[in-house]
Amino acid sequence: MLLALPDGSQVSGTEVLLHACCAPCSSSVIECMLQNGMRPTVFFCNPNIYPFKEYEIRKEELKRFLREGNVPYFDEEYNHEEWLAKVHGYESEPERGKRCEKCFLFRMLRTAEYAAKHNFRWFTTTLSSSRWKDYNQIVEAGRSAAAVYSGVSFWEQNWRKGGLQQRRAELLREKQFYNQLYCGCEYSLDSAIKKQKR
Repeated sequence: MLLALPDGSQVSGTEVLLHACCAPCSSSVIECMLQNGMRPTVFFCNPNIYPFKEYEIRKEELKRFLREGNVPYFDEEYNHEEWLAKVHGYESEPERGKRCEKCFLFRMLRTAEYAAKHNFRWFTTTLSSSRWKDYNQIVEAGRSAAAVYSGVSFWEQNWRKGGLQQRRAELLREKQFYNQLYCGCEYSLDSAIKKQKR
């Protein structure tokens, strides 16, 4: 898959801040970036993940993959209580509902802030690699976050296309990644458990 930046600027050599949610969703995205000569820095900001043990497992699996490619990484402080406050009132929303919108925006704002502070022109997210999430919600969150911080832009790349969905599945098997069965928060966990009982 050949990458293209929205403004037509050269991809090769471009530094981009990549918000990453987990190793399975990140693997084909990072591989594609590296193959196109990009220099991603991974930003792990996922205070939605519950419980903390799950957060640690996902983080360590991602770091294991990043070490193979010598990809730089930054881990945002885990603050689940702050995340809970941001989605308060939307606890009973279904997956892909208003709670997810709030969650995406919270994480994209943190990513845009980090990008602005560390002189990244572009930021994007592996969230858009998952077929279980609403791509339009993710793009809207990224745009809104970029509008808050001058000098940074959200790269609206659909990481499901160009064979990356298939490559994700291949890497999942090849690397034997831990593969979670729910998005991350306690509400998505509860939803997954209810579906399993049906």
